[in-house]
Amino acid sequence: MTSLKARTGSSKTLNISLTALFAAMCFVLTAFVHIPTIKGYVHIGDAVIFVAACLLPKPYAMCAAAIGASLSDALSGYWIWVPATAVIKALTVLAFTADKPKIICARNIAALLPALVLCVGGYGLYSGVFIYHSLPSGFIDAPANAFQVIASGAVFVLAAAALDRSQLRKKL
Repeated sequence: MTSLKARTGSSKTLNISLTALFAAMCFVLTAFVHIPTIKGYVHIGDAVIFVAACLLPKPYAMCAAAIGASLSDALSGYWIWVPATAVIKALTVLAFTADKPKIICARNIAALLPALVLCVGGYGLYSGVFIYHSLPSGFIDAPANAFQVIASGAVFVLAAAALDRSQLRKKL
């Protein structure tokens, strides 16, 4: 079986295509598969960001994360969160690595902790400074944000294990 790279003719074309695919999947899982909360929703779209961060070069994964998650916020009516989402989700990618033979590795499992800190801390600081003008009030959604990363982390581990079993990394 030929690799996807060989069939597309270029790794840049493949990376751009996968970036668009991951952005679209992130958007769908964030915008349409969510649990409403008092001030927004909890979703599992971050699982796609985690997988993209483990498969794509950093700049592509960062674009997929920022575009997919921000587009979801914007089209769901949560425009106020778009700047924070773009930065937080792009930075989340930096915690993961695509340089290992398998997606499930110690580094990528450990990366779930910085992802949790970035989500809870980033949204807490953003809402505390720009929305509520009170830092303590900004962290009122911390439990929901933590649950979001934990749920996405569980989905990521299941998806990554399946992708590792399919030997997708060798095909890319």
